[in-house]
Amino acid sequence: MTELAQGNAVPVPPSSEEHESASLQNSPLAPPNALGALWVVRHGQSTANVAFAEVERSGATALPVEGTDSDVPLSAQGARQAQALGHWLAEHHQDLDLVVCSPYARTRQTWQVMAAHAAAEDVAPLPVLIDERLRDREMGIFELHPPSALKARAPEEATRRGRLGEWFYRPPGGEALADVALRVRDFLTELERAAPGRRVLLVAHDAVVIAVRFALAGLGTASPESLPPVPNASLSHWQGDGHHLHLHQWGDTAHLDQFTEKGSRT
Repeated sequence: MTELAQGNAVPVPPSSEEHESASLQNSPLAPPNALGALWVVRHGQSTANVAFAEVERSGATALPVEGTDSDVPLSAQGARQAQALGHWLAEHHQDLDLVVCSPYARTRQTWQVMAAHAAAEDVAPLPVLIDERLRDREMGIFELHPPSALKARAPEEATRRGRLGEWFYRPPGGEALADVALRVRDFLTELERAAPGRRVLLVAHDAVVIAVRFALAGLGTASPESLPPVPNASLSHWQGDGHHLHLHQWGDTAHLDQFTEKGSRT
């Protein structure tokens, strides 16, 4: 930055505020990661996804889903989406060495349908692990509350949620997305140390996909409040170069369209 003084160009050092602003715009420092590649799948559409969408459409304030979040299953549409993922798996199984799945019912179902569909195409099974750090964001006392129900039952909490944003809002007894990122970062660090060079598929949730992107982006990464959505049954892909993982694909659903084109419903 320069200013003109008495007709001469005189360099003016940036103010401390300007210097801080400039320094915060530097590229993040990506963490080392020796995985060969990483794919992350969001589970297929769940019955809660369907119920929440209907509640938001109608403006109802009743809780549309009973039970616990961990037990929510796939919808019929979600099962068809998982079949499409199974077709993708059959075509790409040679690019994978290991699968790690969230313990929740909808993710385990997604993987089971994927694996069964791939097996029907004579694909050999892959080793599979379940890791609780890949579970969905925990909402504490507001478990399975759509936003309209939260607003009706606890308007002050709804206001606080809107003020803080999803990255920082922590419901009583639950997690902020920032908390999810902490456990996902721990998982990725351990995975990289345990499986260097291996090509890994995670089957998890949208909160986990977002947390993976945040963790792999590295030090200095801004909170991802404005990331594009992570659709049900979408694929996100990072490719390794032996030192780091680089994002190649985000929330891709082309495999769902391809599955439809081949004559199967999604």
